[in-house]
Amino acid sequence: MKKLLISMLVLSLVVACKKEVGKPVPNEVDTIVRVKEDSAAVAQNKAKKEESLKKANDEVLQSLKAKDYKTFASFIHPEKGISFSMYAFVDPKDDKHFSKADFEKYQPTKMLFTWGTYDGSGDPYKATINEYLGKWVFSKDFTVSQYSSNKFIGRGNSLNNLDEIYPKSDFTENYIKGTEKNGEMDWKTVRFVFEEFQGKYYLIAVVNDQWTI
Repeated sequence: MKKLLISMLVLSLVVACKKEVGKPVPNEVDTIVRVKEDSAAVAQNKAKKEESLKKANDEVLQSLKAKDYKTFASFIHPEKGISFSMYAFVDPKDDKHFSKADFEKYQPTKMLFTWGTYDGSGDPYKATINEYLGKWVFSKDFTVSQYSSNKFIGRGNSLNNLDEIYPKSDFTENYIKGTEKNGEMDWKTVRFVFEEFQGKYYLIAVVNDQWTI
């Protein structure tokens, strides 16, 4: 009789185990749900960020095309200001930097600033803010360019250290391919470096790039 009871007990345990095979326990179910929810939230936040960056990028380009520099100024970071690099190599010591207040103060004036030096000759490039924005930053119609975010498209022979100087920032790129007539070496691109501040993306740097000697 004792042996019979033991056999029935073992059989019951085996049947119970078989029924539970492949069925997650309650804690495992909760974990799976949380992982799925977290993954969905991450994907949603990434998509929202990409949308915000693209919107800011396009609005900056439109302001440059229209020479609406008051609107452009509204995108300058309120605390960090904005820096301008003539070429891919970013030099915080020599690149022209403005606080938002100084940019708004000097933008309407004829004050000349040294923005850097021309590749090849090494001659200083002096211009007003409006001239620099109109002739150098927006040297081509970048509103019809190839767009990317946090990924470089234009690659020349000058050192590109944007990621090193702005490792925690996001950037967008607007690239115009060179022409066959010039061996595609007359390509140009403009990169906008953004940082989020109080729920909005602001410019902290504008970096132009092109083929250099």
